[in-house]
Amino acid sequence: LRGHGFRVTAIKLDPYLNIDAGLMSPYEHGEVYVLDDGGETDLDLGNYERMMFLSLQRDNNLTTGKIYDAVIKKERRGDYLGKTVQVIPHITGGITEWVNRVAQIPVDGSTLRPQICMIELGGTVGDIESMPFIEALRQLKFSLPEHSLAWCHCSYVPDMSGQKTKPTQHSVKALLALGLQPDIIVCRSAEPLNFETRKKIANQCNIPAARILSAHDVKNLFHVPQVLADQHVVGLLNGILQLDDLDVTPARFMRSDMGFRSLSDWSAFAKQVDLAEEAHEVVIAFVGKYNKGGGDAYQS
Repeated sequence: LRGHGFRVTAIKLDPYLNIDAGLMSPYEHGEVYVLDDGGETDLDLGNYERMMFLSLQRDNNLTTGKIYDAVIKKERRGDYLGKTVQVIPHITGGITEWVNRVAQIPVDGSTLRPQICMIELGGTVGDIESMPFIEALRQLKFSLPEHSLAWCHCSYVPDMSGQKTKPTQHSVKALLALGLQPDIIVCRSAEPLNFETRKKIANQCNIPAARILSAHDVKNLFHVPQVLADQHVVGLLNGILQLDDLDVTPARFMRSDMGFRSLSDWSAFAKQVDLAEEAHEVVIAFVGKYNKGGGDAYQS
């Protein structure tokens, strides 16, 4: 999207009750990523900043703890004028208001409002804790003009003597029961999706085969933009969101952004990473408090 000239932003919705990731153990949750405004957040926001060349704020990460804290403070101030405060409409309404507000904040170094906001909802379809977020996003779609929101469902396709589609079928049916019809399905798999797998998912999930994308394993993550581009992801989004109607006048981007605008830039960098991984191994001694176990406590 950025390569096509669109201004983008990102919001991460986390269903856990913590206010933020600041007091969560790196052993359990991985690195706590610190934003420019001091916000302590999930590492996903660090990935957004690095891959999308953004400078996000603490409000770009919304947790169940944050939204309940905000609603309860409103109730204590009397903002609800004595009404009974409930999950619907007050929690869900608070989520949609938060998303609408944060999605309009410039984060690319310019003063121009973003045109496209990517919202990631963590967790798994069917989790009780994520239900208010799913309902809020369902309501958000119908509060916006037509062609304003696209649903993208990420599902796992295991390979056990062939690619299996049952997990995807069941998760999509769970979404349908909640009032959501995915517009695009992104399938994580070890190998590229084969034709029969796409056809079966399309038939069972009420979605055209062209809108089923393969997100298969690659040598390094920097190959992923090219993998999605080869499957015409921007064209698919254009058909759903009518992106042709948006003005793509260049904005004043951050200095670090200049070298990674086009897909050719990403592909060239991905090849450099491939070559680096083939080079001789370098042993580095690292002193830190959270070194045992997984290796992502200090990933940045």
